[in-house]
Amino acid sequence: MSDGHTSITVPIKDVINRRFSVAPMMDWTDRYCRYFHRLLSKKTLLYTEMVTTGALIHGDRHRHLHHHKTEHPIALQLGGSDPQALAKSVRFANEYDYDEINLNCGCPSDRVQSGKFGAILMKDAPLVADCFQAMQDSTETPITIKHRIGLDDEESYQFLCDFVGTVSAAGGKTFIVHARKAWLSGLSPKQNREIPPLDYERVYQLKRDFPHLEIIINGGIKTLEETEEQLQHVDGVMMGREAYHNPYLLAEVDRKIYHSKQSAPSRTQVLEQFSDALASELAKGVKLSHITRHILGLYQGVPGARKFRRHISENAHRPNAGTEVLYQALSYMSAQ
Repeated sequence: MSDGHTSITVPIKDVINRRFSVAPMMDWTDRYCRYFHRLLSKKTLLYTEMVTTGALIHGDRHRHLHHHKTEHPIALQLGGSDPQALAKSVRFANEYDYDEINLNCGCPSDRVQSGKFGAILMKDAPLVADCFQAMQDSTETPITIKHRIGLDDEESYQFLCDFVGTVSAAGGKTFIVHARKAWLSGLSPKQNREIPPLDYERVYQLKRDFPHLEIIINGGIKTLEETEEQLQHVDGVMMGREAYHNPYLLAEVDRKIYHSKQSAPSRTQVLEQFSDALASELAKGVKLSHITRHILGLYQGVPGARKFRRHISENAHRPNAGTEVLYQALSYMSAQ
């Protein structure tokens, strides 16, 4: 690998406002989840689940890359460590009109390590720089990097600066930083999201030291009030599990974070719109439970929410279950 990086030759079209985004989450942020989230917020940047280069090169590309036109702005997250395989995957993605393509250098999962992608890539910043450049040279879509503040015994601030500095020298402009380090051995993926302590100040320092870069913070942020506080220090906030478990908070994002004048949709409006869109999917043979699992938290914190969740959970998996399951669940909330 050469030490120098040539300049990017492909013009980049980056018009996304990344002030607020929902994190890529395996098994959660599929296209049904994203469609639901888009009903709640028009402005939030949504991410796919991570898709590996192998899945795109050897698998059903359309199944992995297809998304609904209403999902924009939408980013694709890729997992891989071979520059040519990543470039090929980006060229496939070009046909699907994503607004951003993200390289995963943050996931600590065992299955991610074994394929040499995710957080383990932080140990090889020059390789990540090569991956970034191969990807960006293949598209006009902006390529971004998601990573941790460190991993295992590599926990110095200098290590983080060296990583960001090396990738930015290759042309990287947007870095999404999970404000925890990753332990690649000894902790499960779930524990890696909870046990390593959050260090927001380190991410703030990164922004101060790299003011020309776009720095997005991720990790442990649970409210829009916290989001507004974070935006005093960084360019954007990425929210993960809280947005999934308590999705109605997304209904206030456009107004509070993007200063839109549009009023927030009610929960009932969102549920009715979601139900209207279900018919075509059910007609294709998609199981209702596969779609409705994403909406169980819609009434989080509202009296009757448990009954709402229970009715859907107990009935959506039944043979021939349809939208009547949602309307019955909604009737419990109307009765409150």
